[in-house]
Amino acid sequence: MAVNLFYFLVFPGLLFVSVTGALLSWFDRKISARVQFRQGPPLLQPFYDFFKLLLVKETILPRKGSPMIFLLAPVFAVFGATMAGVFILLPLFNISTGFRGDLLVIFYLLTIPSFSYITGALASGNPLAAVGSSREMKLILSYELTFLLVIAGIIMKCGQKFDLYSIIQTQQAGSPFIGSISGVLLFIVALFCVQAKLAFVPFDMPEAEAEITGGIFIEFSGATYALIKLSKYIMLFILPSLLVALFMSGFMLNGIHILWAVLKVIGIVLLITLIKNTNPRIKIKQAMSFFMVWMNLIAVIALVLIAFGY
Repeated sequence: MAVNLFYFLVFPGLLFVSVTGALLSWFDRKISARVQFRQGPPLLQPFYDFFKLLLVKETILPRKGSPMIFLLAPVFAVFGATMAGVFILLPLFNISTGFRGDLLVIFYLLTIPSFSYITGALASGNPLAAVGSSREMKLILSYELTFLLVIAGIIMKCGQKFDLYSIIQTQQAGSPFIGSISGVLLFIVALFCVQAKLAFVPFDMPEAEAEITGGIFIEFSGATYALIKLSKYIMLFILPSLLVALFMSGFMLNGIHILWAVLKVIGIVLLITLIKNTNPRIKIKQAMSFFMVWMNLIAVIALVLIAFGY
């Protein structure tokens, strides 16, 4: 019991994913600033932001709606992100537990933060939050099917194995899945799914500050918004880590391979950041067409190539 609590609360759980995610958030903001010819924030700025919201800013409850659900939604978002992080990182760090890292369990855990945002926004009673929730729901319906196709492709390449341990070991015993044509196609599709899961440009329509002034998060403040930020930090770390596990042989934590493991995660975050800073926000209809038509098509082509051994 104590070991499981340590895994959840310390390493590779809440404390570890929070700190690492905050550092990656700084990296994202620093690269964004450099692309825009700005200086960017100091290294500890994400921590300043979080603790200022948590300890200094007032938490304002909406007059209309359901205060209890509104307050619990960010807690569930952090819980879902942390649980997903634990189940992704345990296999990556080669820590053996009773749970074998089932991809479908991880898939469902990764949806908890998005559904928590939707629930909290609807509980606020704000019409702009309702618009953001509507966009978030449509976005989820768009990219989750595509992400399932990516998972199906990985399972096919791994010989019908569902657990993350086996997927990583299969690649380490042979070659990374990204080294094949089908692997490259699936990686491209998965990268855009991660972009949408993080609600980064061009898929930030649920927030859309210029249109609906924060949208889905418009009513969150103080400690509740601090938890939202924390869940975002965690997702920024665990989603690239999942791509490393699925396509790049995971982590090998000995010698120079430790540096290579870090560079894999940073490289994916860099790609996500560059996509964010070189594309405009698109309409929700365009996002749905992008995933349901083009990304699904690429994923299906990859599945066909896998069936033929490519």
